[in-house]
Amino acid sequence: MKKTLLLTILICALPALLRAYPATAGESYKILIEAETFAEKGGWVVDQQFMDFMGSPYLLAHGMGVPVVDASATVEIPAAGEWQVYVRTYNWTSPWTDAGGPGKFRIKVAGRTLKNTLGATGDRWEWQYAGQVRLKAGETSLSLTDLTGFDGRCDAVCLTYGEKLSEAELDAARAEIQERQEAEAETLDYDFVVVGGGVAGMCAAVAAARLGCNVALVNDRPVLGGNNSSEVRVHLGGYSEVGPNEGLGRMIREFGHLKRGNAQPAANYEDGKKQSFIDGQENVTLFANCHASKVKTDGSKIEAVLVKNVETGECHWLKAPLFSDCTGDGTIGYLAGAHWTMGREGRDEFGESLAPEKADSLVMGASVQWYSVKTGHKTKFPEFSYGVEFDEDNCEKVTMGEWTWETGMNRNQITEAERIRDYGLLVVYSNWSFLKNHKKDNAKWADRELGWVAYVSGKRESRRLLGDYILKQDDIDKNVFHEDASFTTTWSIDLHFPNPDNTKKFPGNEFKTATVHNWIYPYAVPYRCLYSRNIDNLFMAGRNISQTHVALGTTRVMRTTAMMGEVVGMAASICHRYGCSPREVYQSHLDELKPLMKEGVGKYEGTAESQRFNLPNELLPAPKAFMNKGK
Repeated sequence: MKKTLLLTILICALPALLRAYPATAGESYKILIEAETFAEKGGWVVDQQFMDFMGSPYLLAHGMGVPVVDASATVEIPAAGEWQVYVRTYNWTSPWTDAGGPGKFRIKVAGRTLKNTLGATGDRWEWQYAGQVRLKAGETSLSLTDLTGFDGRCDAVCLTYGEKLSEAELDAARAEIQERQEAEAETLDYDFVVVGGGVAGMCAAVAAARLGCNVALVNDRPVLGGNNSSEVRVHLGGYSEVGPNEGLGRMIREFGHLKRGNAQPAANYEDGKKQSFIDGQENVTLFANCHASKVKTDGSKIEAVLVKNVETGECHWLKAPLFSDCTGDGTIGYLAGAHWTMGREGRDEFGESLAPEKADSLVMGASVQWYSVKTGHKTKFPEFSYGVEFDEDNCEKVTMGEWTWETGMNRNQITEAERIRDYGLLVVYSNWSFLKNHKKDNAKWADRELGWVAYVSGKRESRRLLGDYILKQDDIDKNVFHEDASFTTTWSIDLHFPNPDNTKKFPGNEFKTATVHNWIYPYAVPYRCLYSRNIDNLFMAGRNISQTHVALGTTRVMRTTAMMGEVVGMAASICHRYGCSPREVYQSHLDELKPLMKEGVGKYEGTAESQRFNLPNELLPAPKAFMNKGK
């Protein structure tokens, strides 16, 4: 026991070494290293999108067909001798083919490449044996060597001395790390905790802070903006600063990007501008790269949310009287036991003409966007064919793919999110390989190479948390008046469906979508859609608000979700002032919320014209001219 304690202190005390959690049993040792903690990540990227279901963030070799630079780390070895090395990985093309997968990599220990290739076999996340190596006591290097550039993935590395371990024992060691991290979590107190760093969460946090709240903003990515970030690259859409509450959305001028377009160069999305917007706001503490994984509840209230740093594993409990779920997936509400729904309601449930006749589980999908660039010379791309075959008749003869490259409409966008994203990658690479290597007339692609392929998928729909009011098509079609009218939705009812031609070519495995724009007049949505009906201190803003699938078709664009967040932040400040619940703002303090929404809390910077792109109904009169039509 004394020897184990000394080793732990040594590893944690040396900044040049990796923080590992060793354990001993007689003459046996095991050292488990989470890959996302590697000090030098080289060309590998941290992917945390699926940690709720596969257990952890992991390193991804996202080289678009070009092997990436090694990731490396240093670890302290307590005893000289023969060590066994295991790696937790996944053959990501296994859902579509039994052939060996493309995500191949190998591991080096002390500069020696171990014999076994990893990541190309198996059909699930599993521990694979990398090999045996004789090591000296003291500092030792580890590195991951990507062999293909095709999204090999490494979750963890385990070195064992004196014994070989079963998969169950390796999993237990990994679980022990997570338990230790959570046990060490410190509790921090705030007035308001916002989980989700997309534009809805950003606006909720800043609005509340400007009105006197001490706010924690949790973002599980290194950059802010969600789908509007350089990682996903969807441009802002919908009108802002629209009546009856024209002040809402003015703050978008402070962080909104100025160039239109999806799937454009990273700089277009101005990540730094979003970061400055949050950094410049007093009373907002940003927990960047932190994932919320657990909640503590007391009856019908949330007490605290556990957040874990994606790379270091450091955990904190964030405690507050008020929370806002801006995660998109409704994660915090789900963990707290909030009422929720997912999929399409039947036509009769809410009398929606655009709903299917019978309820089902279909949703709008997630996009893996991409583009190619001209090089001025002929380029090559590796052969890539893993279960989805392209030919002259079914290939996509394009040089880029934006929102229409959409997958997973017939799958669960939460529990199957990794498979959905991976299918997006699979079809991009497979199609590009055919265009480059097999298309008869490929002059259009001969001097092009992939310039960018997203590995963070852009989701549109999953859980919707239910509030005191559920927005539906009838509200919008009839311009139903509500005394708690808040943000205004202006986008069409835009519900994506599988592209019929793509369905013919890839039945049941579509990756292209289409839509019909059902134009609307701007509609002010009830505030009651922005808080949970059964969790007393939970707000929500973003695509997970209280609405039907059909209504989501108009509210889901990001200038609209930003205004939702602003309203939530305003309401949270009222709750903070009076010690009341979100529902009580509607019941007793609506007269205070209304003037706040009318005025807004955005600064008068720039002009609204800077945000006049990607607008609905562009051929119709300006919004203020047709706001008064209908009731």
